[in-house]
This record gives sequence, structure tokens and C-alpha cells, in this order.
Amino acid sequence: MFIHKIDEDLSLKIPELSDAEEFFQLTDTSREYLREWLPWLDGTTTTEDTKGFLKNALLNYAQQKSLTTIILFKGKIAGTAGFNRIDWSNGIAYIGYWLGHEFQGNGIMTRVVEALTDYAFNEMKLNKVEIRAASENQKSRSIPERLGYVREGRIRRAEKLYDHFVDHEVYGMLADEWKNN
Repeated sequence: MFIHKIDEDLSLKIPELSDAEEFFQLTDTSREYLREWLPWLDGTTTTEDTKGFLKNALLNYAQQKSLTTIILFKGKIAGTAGFNRIDWSNGIAYIGYWLGHEFQGNGIMTRVVEALTDYAFNEMKLNKVEIRAASENQKSRSIPERLGYVREGRIRRAEKLYDHFVDHEVYGMLADEWKNN
């Protein structure tokens, strides 16, 4: 089992199918909170749905297409973060993340995104990390802003959330900027 320790309380780990029940419970108890910004919740209604997600994540990891990790905070699954897509030909990783409602306000996601950014540049030797967040999702947008990412622009109607579209703000960090940061 791969575990990347960030600090005493916080680690990232490659998911295992045995994590499905706890991971689904976190999703289920945070459903209404997460639904505001995540479009896939209606398709995740059972532990089996979560197992399918984890199987796909492990397959994509094996094929070096993405890196999905489970966030462990004080030994409990708190959410997920990782590279939703890795574009090896252009040296770009695209970070995505979500945190269960009960884990908000502890600075978890800022530390996680900082660790993932560092990993992308120092271990994977990529050139750029990109984060996209809904324009109105200030909590999600504050993470790249806090870490010194550059706001590169807005993509109009970038994502459908159930019955409406949202714009996305695009943030980028380059390897040489990260070293000087």
C-alpha cells in the first residue's frame, strides 16, 4: 500500500477496494454539501458504485493516466484528491479534490494540494499543474490562490451541474514558478 505522509495528521494513499465502504459513507453523509459543486453524486448511491469508481481509479493509475488518492486525516478517510488527468506529452497534471463536510476548516486541502503540486514537479518532473474550479465556488478557488497559482482565465459554461451550467476559473502553476515560490 502506497502512503504519502504530509504531516502527523495527514496522509495520502492509493485507494484499495477495502476502502469502499468507509469512502462511500463519507460521500453519503456529505451528499447535500457536495452536491452544490460535484455533478456525479446522483450516480453514486451504493458501496458498489464507489467500488466501481475505485476500480477505475486503480486502472487509470496503472496506465499512468491519473493518480487518485484518498485523504487520511487522523486515520479517517476525509476525502479525495489527486491528478484527474496526467498529460505526459505536455507535462501537465490536472488536480481535482473534495473533502467531507465534517473535515472542513482544518486547512487539510491546502496542505494536500501543496503536497500534490510538489510531487508533480519534484517526483514526476512535470512542467505545469492546473486546477479548475467553478467560478462561484470560493472555497475551492481559495486553495490555488493561497498557494500562489496564477489565475489564467475563465471557461464559460464549462460544466453541467444537474440543471444548470457553471463557469470555471483556471489556475496554473509552472515548475519554475514553484521552485521560486
